[in-house]
Formats: sequence, C-alpha cells, structure tokens
Amino acid sequence: MNEDSNAGPAELGWCDYFEAAFARFREGGLAPARVTRQDRDLYLVRGAFGEIAASVRGRMRFEADSAADFPCVGDWAAVSVRPGESRGTIHAVLPRRTSFSRKTAGEVTEEQVLAANVDVAFIVAALDGGRNFSLRRIERFMTLANACGSAAVVVLNKADLCEDEDSMVAAAESSAAGSPVIAVSALEGRGMDRMAAFLAGGGTGVFLGPSGVGKSSIINALLGSDRQKTREVRSDDLRGRHATTARELFVLPAGGGVIDTPGIREIQLWSPAEALDAGFGDVEEIAAGCRFRDCRHEGEPGCAVLEALGSGELDRGRFESWLMQKKELRYLDDRRGYLSAKKERFKKISKWSKEIKRNRE
Repeated sequence: MNEDSNAGPAELGWCDYFEAAFARFREGGLAPARVTRQDRDLYLVRGAFGEIAASVRGRMRFEADSAADFPCVGDWAAVSVRPGESRGTIHAVLPRRTSFSRKTAGEVTEEQVLAANVDVAFIVAALDGGRNFSLRRIERFMTLANACGSAAVVVLNKADLCEDEDSMVAAAESSAAGSPVIAVSALEGRGMDRMAAFLAGGGTGVFLGPSGVGKSSIINALLGSDRQKTREVRSDDLRGRHATTARELFVLPAGGGVIDTPGIREIQLWSPAEALDAGFGDVEEIAAGCRFRDCRHEGEPGCAVLEALGSGELDRGRFESWLMQKKELRYLDDRRGYLSAKKERFKKISKWSKEIKRNRE
C-alpha cells in the first residue's frame, strides 16, 4: 500500500464486525492489520503500527486445510510485531465478510480466494475495438460477484476510443443483470468520480478483467498518481500483457480502498448453483414456464426457452452462456460433494486405525 503508512484500522475499513471477531486476539496482545499485498508466502500487512512484511505462523500453516485458509489481499488478520525488526507474524485470519473466489486453474478442484472483504466488484472491459469486450466474460464475472455477495459494477474503459458508446453500454447492460454499467476513460480521467462514489464511506473494491483493459490505469487515475505499472496492448490484436503481477490493496485519497489483480485468463467458477439466479434472472424466469420441470431445452414439447429463442425474446448467446455455466456449476457441486465424502472417509479410517493400534498396545 502506498499512502500514509501510519493509517489506522478505521481508515482501512475496520468496523464493528471485525472488532467483535478480534476481541479474543486483543486480549492476547495481538494487533489488527489488513493484508495489503501477497507475494507467494510473504505478505504486507498494515495497521496502526504502519506497514510491515509478515509471514504466517507455523501453527496456522499446519492447521490449514486448504489454500483458502491462508491470508489473501483484503483479509483482516491478528498480527504480532517483532520488536526492532519491522516484521510481523500472522497468527489468524478474521472471518471474512465476503470472499471473491474462483476454482484454481487446471484439474485440481480447490478454491482460490482472489480478494477478501470486498464491497464492490468492478468488472472491467475495454472499448478499444479489440477482444477485451465480451458479453460472455462479463456474465461469468457477474456469477463470481453474485457468489461473493458483493455489489457489481461493469466498467467500460477506453471510452475515448469508442465511436458508439451508447450502444456498447446498452449491450453490456443486457449481460449485467441490473447492475450499473458506466463508460469511463482513465486516460482522460472521465468517470472517475462515479467510480469513487461506489466506495464512499470506506468501502473496498476489487478490479477484475483480462490484461489490457486498463485496470491499473484506472487505479492510477483514482489515486491521482502513477503508482501502478501499465503496459501498452499489442497492436496486432489489441490484447494486453500483464502489468500487474501480484494482488495489492491501495488506499484512495478520498477514503476507501481498491484491490488490483493480475489479468485473469481463465475464469473457472467457484459458486453454488444458486449464484446463477441473480445473474440470469431473465433466463430463469423463462425456463420456469417450461411444461416439464426437468426440461433440457433441446426440443421437448412446451419448452418456453425454445419459444423465446425463436421469437427473439431471448438472445441465443446469453442462453448458451447460462446453460454452460449451469452445467459447470452442477459438475462442481458434484465434485466437491465427492471430495468432501472422500475426506470424511479417510478421517474415519485414520481414527479407526489409531484405535486398533491403542488396543494392541
């Protein structure tokens, strides 16, 4: 974090929720601090004592069941400061109010927490005429935001390069499920006041989107200084290259904070199936009118979805996006259920083995 290093917890979003959770740690002489940066196993944390580097306590590391139990940017933690070292130890992470998660890339079924205690997710696309404007990508990010429980705002950056801004905003609104859609220009500073308004009162926002949409440029504009590195998009296909290499939380001059994230290439969902209801309420409402409750929308008689597709009431691309996400989330739920049952089975076998060993002794 790159503002006044003496800022206390109140300036970082501390509230009664965290105060109640921290009471037992305060009695033990620990201090509250917010995780502002993560680089593999090393963290930056910030509290009333300033900003210091910190590592996770060995006991906490041993007791963690998965990567999601470790600190991430935005977390509030109980920290001890090592005298004379300007370093600290993270003893525990306070319960998260919200957590913005996705499934880890690859075949492993595990949660990756991208940011914690987020009030608003800024889903960023670009109006530069490249592939950085995708309605399907916006819909997937909306599902992640709905699962997190935070508000969502779709931000269309590089509006200074767009000749038909109104139509692009209208197109994005069709995928935003009622969430605000705003066109901005980080280069010109246009729309920054509207974005800052969503963080009024000390709120925390996270920026999500692929490389090249200008997330770091927007943060620089909000900060009023070039604190984040930016890189030009490739001229041949208008796709971006990573400028941000680590997640980091910045405090804004007017209050509130924003979390920058590296460009997300692969948006694998980590959400309950119900997360689609908020993002695809229009499709769900139409599907509820099908004659059969288990309608697959593939030619069954009385299928309201097929009728809506035929009449143009429902966009085919949006329907296919809904169908794909629905299948993905069902598979994820089944996979998580299987792994949870497997884990419990191993626990019982381990307990049984220990009891046999004790009886033999």
